[in-house]
Amino acid sequence: MATQSTDGPLRRIVCLTEEPTEILYALGEGERVVGISAWTERPPEARTDKPIVSGFTGGNVEKICALEPDLVIGFSDIQAELASKLIARNQQVLIFNQRSLAEILDVILVLGRMVGREARALELVAAYRATLEATRARHADGPRPRVYFEEWPDPRISGIRWVSELIEIAGGVDICAARSHGKLAKERFVTDAEVFAAAPDVIVASWCGKPVDMADFARRPGWDALPAVQQGRIREIPSALILQPGPACLTAGLAALERAIHEA
Repeated sequence: MATQSTDGPLRRIVCLTEEPTEILYALGEGERVVGISAWTERPPEARTDKPIVSGFTGGNVEKICALEPDLVIGFSDIQAELASKLIARNQQVLIFNQRSLAEILDVILVLGRMVGREARALELVAAYRATLEATRARHADGPRPRVYFEEWPDPRISGIRWVSELIEIAGGVDICAARSHGKLAKERFVTDAEVFAAAPDVIVASWCGKPVDMADFARRPGWDALPAVQQGRIREIPSALILQPGPACLTAGLAALERAIHEA
């Protein structure tokens, strides 16, 4: 097992979401992580070794402060209130807002530099880019099924930007690509009429925080006429694999998406 380095000023890092935890472990700096999110699944040892201090939006401010972190890392406006409370308690807080594949890779590079692992971060990013390009090449000349990705059922929320980009790389056509750049969930609301007009060949669902009810799609009025429903091409991808903007979506998430789009 590689020796973990804790040199430098950032010896104690609290991660309010999964992706910084996964990145720091991939960099060989898991020992710096002293607190994690309840949604952390990767790597599995983090969940057994580190205390849980946050959920999807909120967190235990007292517990976080008691850990005496040098840095707290969170994600986007969804954790703005928690970040504000921590700042009021004189904590050093860094909020990333990565929404595209390029931004996800940039976060890996930034964290690598912050913990003195820039060379390792460059290696990781190069490997992830190679995976993305190899996947894209596999489908350069093949059929491109139309894909409806559903992040939430009511109201219906289509896929966020990095998911839309992964659909294209995996050989599909995101029917809601025009909406994917919306940073707020309400900017990605989609109507049944829009889905009907696009007639997706494949439906991929990943409901953030709860299992997908696979039978729900056939029960929706008019959805039984969609090619995806008629052909039974409805697939679920766990949200931990595809809806967290870190290494998981670039690896296991992309592989699951590729299978979902192309398997008969």
